[in-house]
Amino acid sequence: MKIIEITDTMQKQAIIRQILEALPEWFGIAEAREEYINESIKYPFFSAFDEDIPIGFVYLKQTGTSTIELAAMGVLRKYHHQGVGTDLIAVAKEYAYKQKYLFLQVKTVKMGCYELYDQTNRFYLAQGFHEFEVFPTLWDTHNPCQVYVMALR
Repeated sequence: MKIIEITDTMQKQAIIRQILEALPEWFGIAEAREEYINESIKYPFFSAFDEDIPIGFVYLKQTGTSTIELAAMGVLRKYHHQGVGTDLIAVAKEYAYKQKYLFLQVKTVKMGCYELYDQTNRFYLAQGFHEFEVFPTLWDTHNPCQVYVMALR
């Protein structure tokens, strides 16, 4: 497996579309999925590859003068629990550190709402993120938004 930064907008969109459409359990709302796909072209984007096949991605978005967010991340199910997500987070952390950000953040659905998102929450906690705040209605009342943060310095 290798991870590379992707700068070509068409390649970014092709990769993110392929992966998000393969993960309907997490990215099943077409409107939100299209927003991620369209937004990804504006931001730093990294993709994991098995040979020449994209198997995962992460893109980052500045949310404050000191904070950058894992705006979206996905790994094909076949590659879950093989270190791909951990490696993508490591690349994101390295990028954020080099850009002099102090914090890395990520948003997901609060623990205890859905088992799939509980797995996601446990993954982020295992990566060293810490609970920061819950916004009960940021997305909607059925999907309270959990914000996790990680200090980079």
